[in-house]
Amino acid sequence: MDVAAYLISGIVFGLSAGLSPGPLLTLVLTETLQHGSRAGIRVAFAPLITDLPIVVLSLFVIARMSGSSLFMGLISLFGAGFVIYLGYETFVSREAAQAGEGERIRSLRKGVVANLLNPHPYLFWMTVGSPMVIKALHEGMLGAGAFLAGFYVFLVGSKAVLSLLTGRTRHLLRGRTYRVCMMTLGVLLWLFAVVLARDALRFIAS
Repeated sequence: MDVAAYLISGIVFGLSAGLSPGPLLTLVLTETLQHGSRAGIRVAFAPLITDLPIVVLSLFVIARMSGSSLFMGLISLFGAGFVIYLGYETFVSREAAQAGEGERIRSLRKGVVANLLNPHPYLFWMTVGSPMVIKALHEGMLGAGAFLAGFYVFLVGSKAVLSLLTGRTRHLLRGRTYRVCMMTLGVLLWLFAVVLARDALRFIAS
């Protein structure tokens, strides 16, 4: 594969991950509705903080713990618990508010914790991302750099764009409409928690 092929691969994987329904995307939307686009964009940037240790850990696991599922099961269980908490917080939200600097920092912190406890980044880097980077490194640094750049620009960028679009319509969400929207997002988070718990049981049982 040449550099352009690695770049295109990174863009495709990044866009797919950025737009796929999941706890982090739902959190981007809920934080945007509650506190505005800046808070949502802060959540969107969480992978840039969390993924370096995830990538390093994935490379280590591939080399040392190939075939082990207990670790993924534990990560899924912790993730399910945290997403249940996020769902409750969203479900009981009463009104939209402008975010101060403290709330924006908490928004980023929520995104970081949600991404660290979400098994999907680990699964991606253990099964797809790390092997792709290793293969690219064997052919040269440019290919690996192109894959990583394409992946993260479109992973973060797609979530940030969705936050901006949601923020522009936020002023239309008042009263009952806002409550229904937040309750729906809360239920979605609980559904994701069920999926994470199911995945945990499958990992542990395998």
